[in-house]
Amino acid sequence: MPTLNKTRHFAQVARIFSRTNPRIMLFSALFLAVCAFGAAAVAPLAPDAADLPVRQITEQLEIPTLAAQMQALEDGDQQFIHEEKVLRGDTLASLLQRLGVDDAAANKFIQANATARQVIQQKAGKTVRAQTNEDGELQWLQTSMADSHENQVKNVTITRDNDSFSAVANPVPLERRIEMHAGQITSSLFAATDAAQIPDAVASQLVDMFSTNIDFRSDLRRGDRFEIVYETFWQNGELVSTGKVLAGEFTNAGRSYQSIWFDEGAGSGSYYGFDGKSMKKAFLKSPIAFTRISSGFSMRIHPISGQWKQHTGVDFAAPSGTPIRASADGVVDAAGSSGGYGNLVVLKHWGSYSTAYGHMSKFAPGVRKGVKVKQGDVIGYVGQTGWATGPHLHYEFRVSNKAQDPMKIKVEQPQTLTAGDMPRFNTALADVRHRFALLRPDDIKTATR
Repeated sequence: MPTLNKTRHFAQVARIFSRTNPRIMLFSALFLAVCAFGAAAVAPLAPDAADLPVRQITEQLEIPTLAAQMQALEDGDQQFIHEEKVLRGDTLASLLQRLGVDDAAANKFIQANATARQVIQQKAGKTVRAQTNEDGELQWLQTSMADSHENQVKNVTITRDNDSFSAVANPVPLERRIEMHAGQITSSLFAATDAAQIPDAVASQLVDMFSTNIDFRSDLRRGDRFEIVYETFWQNGELVSTGKVLAGEFTNAGRSYQSIWFDEGAGSGSYYGFDGKSMKKAFLKSPIAFTRISSGFSMRIHPISGQWKQHTGVDFAAPSGTPIRASADGVVDAAGSSGGYGNLVVLKHWGSYSTAYGHMSKFAPGVRKGVKVKQGDVIGYVGQTGWATGPHLHYEFRVSNKAQDPMKIKVEQPQTLTAGDMPRFNTALADVRHRFALLRPDDIKTATR
């Protein structure tokens, strides 16, 4: 029976039963729906793929022979790009040889041109790239190196145009990153910073930052801790230079000291404690880093005259040539030879304060009467000029030109930030506190309990 006739037959049977029982009526409706769906499901939706015509397209491709491919390569102008790291003790000849450059004209140009000659001055570990032809003739050479400006680099590029060369040095932007590290003293500060992978230039800034509170030659203890946040500058994934220390915390003998760099505007800034007080005006506890006191402020027998007399300063024993730093901001009041003091520098500070530095081997460049210096600036180098039996620094702290014991003197309290600066300062401080918390996961766990 055809499908349609079967459906009509089932419908007639359903109507007969539905007259006697409503439940049968509902069943009949469902039954008819199923039948209708079944009828629709068997209807074909598309033609059978096996019945469709098949069209084939054939194209003959000509493949060059291996000999033809080799000939094409020989006929073309082959270019080769080499990349090498500058090695310690490299000469221009050895560097060019590793770069695959065999070009007397290029060698001569680089040695004669002031801009191109900077390639020879590149530091060990820096990358140099060069392109040559198959005969080793230089097409171009490029390297990046530090510029004279702070945290800047320049691309030095040498290019060939027929038989002539040219060289340019263009500044390039750097990627600024903020790095955070923590360390603990087990033997020495620099051993701890090395273990924490902190560059020496940053470690030196850490010393300068806390020199007004910690004498790093004698105050350090095993177990002392530090956290530090600082800038680094990168190009193409390569570290170019380190920048300022932005914040630091040093825990020495159970007491913590904090410092944060605050931009005061107009391109200037300085370090402040977390309480907003400037750390700039205090005097350094020692004008020489990592040394020892060989003679204090006391009565003693003079090593040359043999007389019992007052020693009006503090002697810091250190090797000849050790840098001597200004203990505070000031103006050079004197710089020259002065009898038993030998080569002497006197700095005039604010108020009635002044400091004197004797027995120098030599003065730092530019140090002369009337020149302004900042705290931490190098003003000279340790020696044994004048009445000195060995290399050391004689350091005097004077109030109204009268010598005082620099280890005991108390100076004026530093000034604080103005009310107008505090909102910006508090914003910077909140960021630093968050970074220090990340360096101390145990503190985070304690705070969340």
